Amino acid sequence: MKILIACGGTGGHINPALAIAEIISEHLPEAEFLFIGTPDGMEAELVPAAGYEMDFVQSAGFQRSFSLENLAKNAKAVRYLVTAGGHAKNIIRGFQPQIAIGTGGYASGPVIRAAQQMGIPTVIHEQNAYPGVTNKLLAKKAAIVMLTFEAAKKYFPEQTNTCVTGLPVRGSMTRCTREEARAKLGIKDGMTILSFGGSQGAKCLNDLMPELMQWHLESDMQINHIHAFGVHGRDSVPQELESRGISDNARLRVTEYIHDMEICLAAADIVISRSGASTLSELEAVGRASILIPYPFAAEDHQYHNAMVLGNANAAIVIVQKDLTIDILKDHIRRIYENQEEAEQMGRNAAALYAKDTNDRIWNVVKDILKL
Repeated sequence: MKILIACGGTGGHINPALAIAEIISEHLPEAEFLFIGTPDGMEAELVPAAGYEMDFVQSAGFQRSFSLENLAKNAKAVRYLVTAGGHAKNIIRGFQPQIAIGTGGYASGPVIRAAQQMGIPTVIHEQNAYPGVTNKLLAKKAAIVMLTFEAAKKYFPEQTNTCVTGLPVRGSMTRCTREEARAKLGIKDGMTILSFGGSQGAKCLNDLMPELMQWHLESDMQINHIHAFGVHGRDSVPQELESRGISDNARLRVTEYIHDMEICLAAADIVISRSGASTLSELEAVGRASILIPYPFAAEDHQYHNAMVLGNANAAIVIVQKDLTIDILKDHIRRIYENQEEAEQMGRNAAALYAKDTNDRIWNVVKDILKL
């Protein structure tokens, strides 16, 4: 059995693709996989590191704002658009898959479209509550579209065959209790905040977290804080903590990247983060309260739509970036600290949204298409 998977761009597209491959492998150990992505994306490193074969097509997104630099980028995107489909067909002919699965990213569009043109059954996994233009177009000829959020269904063409599967998360995310996680981290008593903005970092969080940390360290509250500042914060956050004289405080753990996210997430009482689909699924899987600041420049503003799924369920506090201030953050943290049942209830509401049988749902979709 040969399975083709197209993905790329960000971890939000790559991690679900890898998780789907693992789900299929559990049931079909003999299955052969080929991933297709772009040579310059994160997938070029992450997919081979996970042990899978990888091939590439050149593809890029279109820039919506006007500048000379973006004009050049869009000209390149047009060139890639012209050639990507033919290249994808050559790869598909060589591999001869029984099914093609797309999880999003620049490469997913031309690869899944080529597979559809060649008569290969295709499956799309849409991570976001508001789907992108490419997936809405591909959905018209897809055998089925797997959804993370029920709310996404209404945005697809009426005739689209959809199934809510949820978004698969790493099994290690649900194996550690709060007490076990805190023991592993050596965390002191008190409330624990976890904040991060993805591998690149979020400037709006990096700008505010040092002041928030100094405030709660100097207050009468007992708060531990874990923060990941990402690539873009490496030249600012450590220096700011140093200037405030709090860089060596035992209640703080500040790093560029969190490699033990499953432990840190389990240890947290509340999470401050962006609202990518993978992050939200992990919050649901672990059952944690959150303060979400959607990335305002995400395509179709999908992070806002993602966040509002939790916000409308009273599982998260949603703050649009233009309204984010240090005083607003302080007010929320102080209120939750003084009434920690609020965070516990938000966590329970988040857990109620999680599809615990996601892996089984995804396998059933694949199994039915492969007629196993």
